[in-house]
Amino acid sequence: SLRYYAGWADKINGETLPNDGYMGRPTFAYTRREPVGVIATIIPWNAPLMILGWKLAPALATGNTVIVKPAEDASLSILHLARLIEEAGFPAGVVQVLPGIGSITGEALTTHPGVAKVSFTGSTAVGRRILVNSAADFKRTTLELGGKSPQIIFGDADLESAVGGAAMGLFTNSGEVCAAGTRIFAHRSVYDAVVEGLGAAAGAQVLGNPFDASTTMGPLINAKQKDRVLGYIEKGKSEGARLVAGGTDGDADGNDRGHFVRPTVFAGTNDLTIAREEIFGPVGIVVPFDDDTDAIALANDNQYGLAATLWTTDLGRAHTVSAALQAGAVAVNGWSPLAPQLPWGGVKASGLGRELGYEGILANTEAKTVTIVL
Repeated sequence: SLRYYAGWADKINGETLPNDGYMGRPTFAYTRREPVGVIATIIPWNAPLMILGWKLAPALATGNTVIVKPAEDASLSILHLARLIEEAGFPAGVVQVLPGIGSITGEALTTHPGVAKVSFTGSTAVGRRILVNSAADFKRTTLELGGKSPQIIFGDADLESAVGGAAMGLFTNSGEVCAAGTRIFAHRSVYDAVVEGLGAAAGAQVLGNPFDASTTMGPLINAKQKDRVLGYIEKGKSEGARLVAGGTDGDADGNDRGHFVRPTVFAGTNDLTIAREEIFGPVGIVVPFDDDTDAIALANDNQYGLAATLWTTDLGRAHTVSAALQAGAVAVNGWSPLAPQLPWGGVKASGLGRELGYEGILANTEAKTVTIVL
């Protein structure tokens, strides 16, 4: 993101616009892209440096100043980056880091009249609060919020690739990913194979120290999050979902120095709590579907709309289903590919606005129209 937006810094321009003139006289009209001003950037704990790069790079490339509020559980990497920014010679005050508790520091930033825009990645509940605060003085907002992303595996999919990719979408970063593909919809013709394959993938995960090369899944962020994830697992069991793999903490594996949860796969229906709510942990559910219409309806039947993935060898189906899915980003035959050139953001309760790509330039500037009567 930093390299990509560094290339944009001298390429930001407006448009010249033909028009009808003014009272019989010709006019020359154009637009300018101008900085928004002071941007408050509020960063989550699950991928702090990456997400800060998404927000900081376009904001600076377009001439804004930035106040960064890191997550309480993941502030050190952001503070280290701030030191590097200072050493690189940035003017004082262009980038500031303000650690603190969200309900205090975050609240102060989102209500301060000197802040022109809030860029937030985090939970939908906090996003709603920020939107209310920002509305008081019409702050611009970019909100990248929660998700419950579907992964649809059609009967014609390359099953080995689909199951492996679906497992990656489910278990990456211990499931602490807003775009995690935790709802896996499998055509009935391949349903049993998908359930079995994902169960095997869960069982093959090696829990441990992320700095150990043999580890494939690290701990959750803290004890509170571990308890939350285990609570959802118990909810799945009590509501009648069939436990395929996992379902316990990871302490039995000798991992008593971190907050581990065994990667968990359920088989069940789309109306269960574990299929409706964002868990933010390595817990997924596999649900069968009958046809394309059924798959689309199931995938869209959720408050969130951040990302979606589908697995098929039918190019026509890929285009048709992608168009029908209520999601800000759709990936075909690969889980949620991200690149700085591609816009990123959600619909419905997954947020407002877009980051990355040219959309990131537009999101950090205002269009000013200038008309000169000749």
